[in-house]
Amino acid sequence: MFEGVKGFFPPPYDPKEPVDFSSGKFLKMWQGPQHPGITGNMSLELAIAGDIVYDCKTHVGYLHRGFEKLMERRLWMQNFPLVCRIAVPEPDFNEYCYAQAIEELAGVEVPEKAKWLRNLTLEMIRLASYLMWIGGQAGAFGHGTIIQWSATMRDYVLDLFEELSGGRIYHMYIIPGGVRSDLPEGWTAHALEVMETIEKNLDDIELVMFHNAVFKMRAKGLGVIPKDWIDRYGITGPNARAAGFRRDLRKDQPYLVYDKLDFDYVTAEGSDAYDRALVRLGEMYQAIDLIRQMLARMPSGGEFKTPLPNPLHWKIPAGETYVKSECTRGEYGFYVVSDGSDKPRRVVVRGPSYTHAVSVMETLVKGQNIADVAGLMVSLHTYPPEIER
Repeated sequence: MFEGVKGFFPPPYDPKEPVDFSSGKFLKMWQGPQHPGITGNMSLELAIAGDIVYDCKTHVGYLHRGFEKLMERRLWMQNFPLVCRIAVPEPDFNEYCYAQAIEELAGVEVPEKAKWLRNLTLEMIRLASYLMWIGGQAGAFGHGTIIQWSATMRDYVLDLFEELSGGRIYHMYIIPGGVRSDLPEGWTAHALEVMETIEKNLDDIELVMFHNAVFKMRAKGLGVIPKDWIDRYGITGPNARAAGFRRDLRKDQPYLVYDKLDFDYVTAEGSDAYDRALVRLGEMYQAIDLIRQMLARMPSGGEFKTPLPNPLHWKIPAGETYVKSECTRGEYGFYVVSDGSDKPRRVVVRGPSYTHAVSVMETLVKGQNIADVAGLMVSLHTYPPEIER
C-alpha cells in the first residue's frame, strides 16, 4: 500500500550533487527572518528535496549595516551610541573594545576601579546574552517554557543595567578613560539577590531542558563540528570549546582584571548542538560566580574615570591598534586606525558571527533534516549585524 509513496522521498544525500532548480527535484525554501529559529534579522535560502537540505545560502538582511563606514564620519566620542548596535544583545563588548582602542592610541590610563567596573559589566552582559540564547535554543526544539523563564531572568539583569547606566539595552557605560559612573547606593545588594535568583532558575533549566529526552535525541549528534575545522574556519568561543579546545582570551591573554579572578575553561568533547549548549550553560554559572567575586573585591574608593579633553575637539594621535575580548560567541575585536584628526580613519570589526553563520552554517546544514535547521542555527550563536557591518 506504500509503493506509491516511495517516489516522494529523496535518494541518499550526496553533497557533491549540484543543485539545479530547473530539474524539478529541488524546492527553494526561505527560512526566516520571521521564523523563531532564526537569530535576528537573518534568512536562510535553502534548497531541499523531500525533507533534506541540499544547499544553503545565508542572507543577513539590511536592518543594521554600514557601521564601519559611518564611524569614519563621526567624532570619536559620537561613535559610542553607534557601536552598541553591532551586537544588540551584548553591546558592552563593543564599548570596551572601541574605548580600549582609543585609550591605546591616545595614551590614556584607566583607573583601577574602572577596570573592575568594566569587567563587571562584561560578565553581566555575558549572562544576559546567554539567557537570551538559551531561550532561543530551547524554542527551536519546541520547549516554550524555557523561553519564558530565561527571558524573565534576562530582564532582571537588564534592571541592574538600568540602575547602573540609565539604559536597559544600550548602556554607553564604558567610555574612554573609564566608566560614566560608580555603583549606585544599594546596587551591590540588589545584584547579589538577582544572581541568587538566576542561579536557582538555571538549576531548573538544566533539569527541564538538559535532562529532557526530546532535547537529547534532537541535539545530540546534530551539527558536529570536526576538530580539524576549528583552525581552518577560524572557529572560536563555545563552538571551539565544545570540541575540546581550551581557548578563552580571558585566560590565554587576560585583560582588565581577569588575571585576578578564579575561573577555568568550560569545555566538552562531543562538538554537537548538545555539547555547545552544555558549555554555554556552564559559562552562565561561571559568569554568576565571577560577578560575585568582583562584587566582593570591588575597590570601595578611588576614581572611576580619567579626565579627558573636550570630546568635540579631541584629536587622537596617528597610529593603529587591534583590541580583542572574549564575547559569548568567541573572539571579538576592533582594528582602529587614526590619522591624527578628530574622526577615525578606519574601523574594522572582527566578530565571530561571519565565520559561524556563513562558512560553518552553510557547510554543516547540508544533509540535515529541515526540522533541525533552526536548532542547528541557534546552536552556533550568531548576531547578523556583525556580518552586515
